[in-house]
Amino acid sequence: MELRCPICKNPTDSDKDKDFPFCSERCRLTDLGNWASEKYKVTEPAMDEDGPEAHESPASNDNEQ
Repeated sequence: MELRCPICKNPTDSDKDKDFPFCSERCRLTDLGNWASEKYKVTEPAMDEDGPEAHESPASNDNEQ
């Protein structure tokens, strides 16, 4: 798979670059540093914490007789 590095925009290939989707370790570490310094932000939650998944109870054991 061929893409462009999200940091420097150089071409990168999943078959050739061990740091894919980044072109190099430097770009991979730059991206990590951007997350650590909060340059990137998730604007909305991936799922509603008050949704049905948060309130499910453990399944009962239906095999009891």
